[in-house]
This record gives sequence, C-alpha cells and structure tokens, in this order.
Amino acid sequence: MKRSIKSILALSAVSALAIIPTFLPVGKASAQTFTTNGTDANYLGGGISVGVTDGDSPIYDDDSKVGGNVQGRFAIPNAPISARGAILFGSDSTALMPLVTYDVPVAPNTNLYLGGGYSFNTEEGQSSPLGNKDAIVLTAGAESEVGSNVVVYGDAKWGIDSYRDSDSDAVSIQAGAAYRFN
Repeated sequence: MKRSIKSILALSAVSALAIIPTFLPVGKASAQTFTTNGTDANYLGGGISVGVTDGDSPIYDDDSKVGGNVQGRFAIPNAPISARGAILFGSDSTALMPLVTYDVPVAPNTNLYLGGGYSFNTEEGQSSPLGNKDAIVLTAGAESEVGSNVVVYGDAKWGIDSYRDSDSDAVSIQAGAAYRFN
C-alpha cells in the first residue's frame, strides 16, 4: 500500500507528542508546583481544515483541499475518554466523522488526545479535506481552555485508504476555536 511519507511523518510526530507525557517521571516536588489537570470541557467550535494529500487518481477530483471544520467534544465523566464529532468541508464534499479519543492531561486546562473513528464522505468521488470516499480515521491533537468559555484546538486526521481508485491515504490538519458549554 502506497503511503505518503509526509502523512506518516506528520501523524508520527503528533502521536509522539500525545504519548511522551505518559512516560515522563513526576516526582513529589514537581507535583506540588505543576498540576496536569487537563480539561474536561464539552465544546462546539469551528475553524480551518487543510487536506495535505491527494490520491493521484486520473478519474476523480482528489486534489488537496482547503476548507473549514466544525468539531465538538463530549468528555465522558470520570474516564480519560471523549466522544467527538468532526465535520470537514470543502467546495466539493464534506466528511462527517464520529470519533472516540483517549485524552492525556499535560498541563492545567490542556489535553493531548489520540483516537479513531470513521469518515463518511457525503459526495462519493468528490474530495473533502480528508479524501473522496468513506474511510477509517485516526486522529491526534491538542486542546486548551484559554478563557472562561473558550477552547482552542488543533489536530491531524489520517484517513486510511480514503481515495477511490487509489490506495493512497489522506491527511488533513485542523485548527479552530470553540465555545465551552458546560
């Protein structure tokens, strides 16, 4: 299966950032001066989405796309997991994604997250920022509360085999701001 080196490197870097904090030693002194409470914010927001890959298909319009995103998070109480939803849209198609993530608190009001789900493309054969067909999706990102009801987020999504008539994967990068509703 042909994989874009850019795609693999981008997802590897974000994944490493999500995993590294779980292996860092935390002594008694550092625990007293720095807490990693993370955030339990439920939010809904929007921003920009950029597809950074294409499927190299001579038949389908699968060029990289710049568009927007709408993303939300529902934190599962007393668990380090969240149910998320993402909508990535461009001029040709939209990708709708239910996702589940494992959340790692790394600083006060800040989490890194890693998870997966499925992308449903609304116009099969037409490109969204995450390819032009339905696909399994992996995601890694960060979120932080920056105000009383404001959360900023950024993530990368990797659509596995997400182009028609191609075995190419898709990668998109998202960033945005959200309203905390709890």
